[in-house]
Amino acid sequence: MSKRRFIIDTDTASDDAVAIIMALQWPDVDVEAITVVFGNVPVKQGSINARYTAELCGQETPVYEGVASGLLRKPSFAQWFHGQDGLGDMGYPAPLRPAEPNHAVDELVRRFDEAPGEITLVTLGPLTNIALALLREPRLAGWVKECYVMGGTACSVGNVTPAAEFNIWCDPEAAQIVFRSGMKILMLGWELCRGEANLEQADSQKVLDLGTALAQFAIDCNRSAIQANRRLYDDPGIPLPDPVAMAVALDPAVCLKRSVHHVDVSSDELTRGMTVVDQFGVTGKEANIEVCWEIDVARWKEILIESLSSPVTPTINSPRSSD
Repeated sequence: MSKRRFIIDTDTASDDAVAIIMALQWPDVDVEAITVVFGNVPVKQGSINARYTAELCGQETPVYEGVASGLLRKPSFAQWFHGQDGLGDMGYPAPLRPAEPNHAVDELVRRFDEAPGEITLVTLGPLTNIALALLREPRLAGWVKECYVMGGTACSVGNVTPAAEFNIWCDPEAAQIVFRSGMKILMLGWELCRGEANLEQADSQKVLDLGTALAQFAIDCNRSAIQANRRLYDDPGIPLPDPVAMAVALDPAVCLKRSVHHVDVSSDELTRGMTVVDQFGVTGKEANIEVCWEIDVARWKEILIESLSSPVTPTINSPRSSD
């Protein structure tokens, strides 16, 4: 049976890295490219993190660097959450492979043009690369087989303002373009990783007990995130919004409740980046985005464990063990 084809667009920090591992390790998925956008960290650092993660999995997945700032706004970063290097400041070595010479936006257009309707897109960061690709080639919306967007919140509180989730807040104008493009999108909001979906202490220990380099890395690179999560959001463990979204992309049954609604993005300063979900159709506007409202928490964690359990031969020095 042929593998499913994925492209991942990411602002690679700690939770992105775990999501990338999940996709690279999943048996029926082939990650054909990783494109990097600004967000959690600057593009150059996100590229380093993506390449390091791929090499840790023993993969030579090409990584393309993309847009360094929003369409209309200066870049905002989240090192206050993920650490200065985005991976918990653990001192990981530099990747061996350089980034590819082509720009991420060019590659997105080229790859989807060459295989219309065959490749799934998973976005883990601000949507600027995708928006620029759509502005260059509007047909891209129809070429994407399906798009899983980790971003926004569905009628819930935000994590960077009271109204907005970080990825959408970074570039709401880009998110507007993507949401209005007609692309087949499943929105997976930040709220899905909260509460019981956090990796609590017992879950983290279960991961560490796997004894693999990938499992150790998944916990260690999130050291800054777990501290920030407890301090800022009063959640009990490690929040992993990108891996939750990736779990749904790998196994759509993880999403227990989904429905299609009109969703738009606010660019007003008070509610900048808010994903406005017309849950009850009160605006009368055509539904454009499918929204995941609830996940199977046990199954998401099973997928994480499965993807971290296999020993691999890294093409780079293994990360140091936890102190």
